[in-house]
Amino acid sequence: MNERRGRTVAAVMAVASVALTALGLLIQLRLPPDWQPEFPVSPDLGVGLTFAPVGAFLVAQRPRLILAWLMCAGGLLGAGNQISGMVLLHVASRGDLDVAGVLRWLDVACWAVAGLLLAIVLPLYSPTGRLPSRRWRPVVVAGVVATLAEIVVIVARPTPDPARYRLPAVIPNPLAIEALAPYYDQVVSALAYAIAGCVVAALLSLVLRLRGADPVTRRQIAWPLIAFAGYVVFYLPGLYLPGASMVVPASVWTAVIPLAIFFSALRYRLYGIDTVISRTFVAAGLLAVVGGVYFAASGLAGLLASGYHQVAGVAAAVLSGAFFQPLRRALQRAIDRMLYGPVGDPAVLADRLTQEVRLAGPADALASVVAVVRDGLAVGGAAVEVTGGRPGHVASGDVGGSPREIALVWHGEPVGRLLIGEPEQRRFAAAHDERVIATLLPHVADVAHAVRMASDLQRSRERILAAREEERRRLRRDLHDGLGQTLSAMAMTVNVARLSLGRSPSTADELLRDLGAGMDAVTGDIRRLVYGLRPPALDDLGLAGAVRALAEEAPPAAEVVVEGETSGLPAAVEVAAYRVVQEALTNVRRHARAERVRVTLSRDTELRVTVTDDGIGLPEDRRAGVGTSSMRERAAELGGSCVIAAAPGGGTTVEARFPLASPAEPPVPDGLTAAPIPTAPSSDFPAAPEGSAAGPSPDSPAGSGTSASPDAAPGRRPPLLPPS
Repeated sequence: MNERRGRTVAAVMAVASVALTALGLLIQLRLPPDWQPEFPVSPDLGVGLTFAPVGAFLVAQRPRLILAWLMCAGGLLGAGNQISGMVLLHVASRGDLDVAGVLRWLDVACWAVAGLLLAIVLPLYSPTGRLPSRRWRPVVVAGVVATLAEIVVIVARPTPDPARYRLPAVIPNPLAIEALAPYYDQVVSALAYAIAGCVVAALLSLVLRLRGADPVTRRQIAWPLIAFAGYVVFYLPGLYLPGASMVVPASVWTAVIPLAIFFSALRYRLYGIDTVISRTFVAAGLLAVVGGVYFAASGLAGLLASGYHQVAGVAAAVLSGAFFQPLRRALQRAIDRMLYGPVGDPAVLADRLTQEVRLAGPADALASVVAVVRDGLAVGGAAVEVTGGRPGHVASGDVGGSPREIALVWHGEPVGRLLIGEPEQRRFAAAHDERVIATLLPHVADVAHAVRMASDLQRSRERILAAREEERRRLRRDLHDGLGQTLSAMAMTVNVARLSLGRSPSTADELLRDLGAGMDAVTGDIRRLVYGLRPPALDDLGLAGAVRALAEEAPPAAEVVVEGETSGLPAAVEVAAYRVVQEALTNVRRHARAERVRVTLSRDTELRVTVTDDGIGLPEDRRAGVGTSSMRERAAELGGSCVIAAAPGGGTTVEARFPLASPAEPPVPDGLTAAPIPTAPSSDFPAAPEGSAAGPSPDSPAGSGTSASPDAAPGRRPPLLPPS
């Protein structure tokens, strides 16, 4: 019930404040010209229109917040000053000077107390509604004493000299103390300086609290700090420069202060105040410099091209535009250094990160990247998680239970995540960080991709070594269990036949016939081993001829197009390309139901193998099978790529690319076969018929025969004039 009553009271104060201010402004517009105030607007106008409404809204959200009630009271008093001052002048202009003299006391009281509440007490209690500590109580006491003394002295104002009086008639003061006449101006000035000291002390309290606060509280304090600091900039010159033009900007700035307190008190997203400062300075610098360059260039062009104003304007615009972007970058870097120091400069961080990456391998570089990101963002921890890489997680510090996650994307491919912990206390967690993140993120993604590539390379090496050992094991088994046993048996048969030749020629003849059949079997075994190491067609016909032979094996017959010279290719590339075409044609004949197939071999700086058909295309729910994976692995082992996609006019396209770094064949790891095994002439080893045991599956480990290099791949009005 009390909270509801409080909200009602605050709402009434807000409505009254706005209504009184509007009424005072209306009266001011109807005053005779001689009785118009010296300045058309005053800070109390902004106070009356904004402080109480914002304070009432804060009361509705947090009824016990003392800041809200200070704003409501200060706003209502500012409106009271506005209405009482205008009524005073209106009454005096009609000749009721005695009534105006009494209204002057109300005007003085509202003006002074509003300044006390909004310029001294409100900053001291911002943003939490409590004093920073007890040692700040003397500032409040000094402000109250100086304000009361100022009210008493101005209320007891002696009769002024009519020659120095601004208004057409002197407003009498029933409580005038004429003995104060020789000292009145000096006493009022001294009290104004005392109050100004209290205002500066209140601002200093915000500065001191800012230094030891956590990042969120810093941003919360920064809003009222910047708001009150701006007001002080307009307020202090009024003490030394009476009649200066600071009243209008001070009036406008005063109306902004409640909004800053609103954001601060409610912590409404705590919009980056440091970003506001940064952009303000950058915009001001751009406006000043570009404007100066424009006018200088315009004037110079006007002198050199007299009578050609269009030329001068175009020249000035072009020159200003040329200055704009470099100047913006320079100003942004200067402001970043001013706000955050060298460690927060995105360009410096990027240079540092580049140097770290150059001096380390992928895994160590990732740790350096994480350390630079953590230092540049001033967070408690940072980490990078690499998808499919080793190490998969590298961290610096503690990212906490709910870190910010940013996807790492390298050329459209997700490669991991960047995890950012909570900000530390040494500076803001600001939108400036977005510039740091935007600068460093590409570098982080590059290093994460390098880690993945290094892991893929390591896994590829492991697979190559495993395949090599498996091939050796298979060869050993085949040679020992197959050829070895067969040759041993044949040797025994030869010995028996030789012994039987003299005694039983028929027996020897039968043994020799069995020996011939055994030799045919050995021939088939040797042919199978040789074909498993490297297709003989590559040695007999070359790559283009071997591919044409594949194209003619079964329907539909494929058209083979050769672009460039295909001879002299590395043996590993020839085998990989042959196996890719073989697997692609097998898939077409089994699944595509195609009528036309086209195989293209193209060589320039790389060998491109393309197999296109007009079949039914790829199924929507397709999964990569053994053959598809085999094609991709063969290309990847040599640093190339294999893409299987739908053809533009229907059907499927398989495109494999194999880089050709140099005409020389790349080095081959020990134990791998990269050159053809010397064999007997093809007439002695006829090709195995289709489907026979001599033709291994292209997906079998022994069917590759490939080799790859392991290295591939406030409310106080400035006292310009005391109340009349």
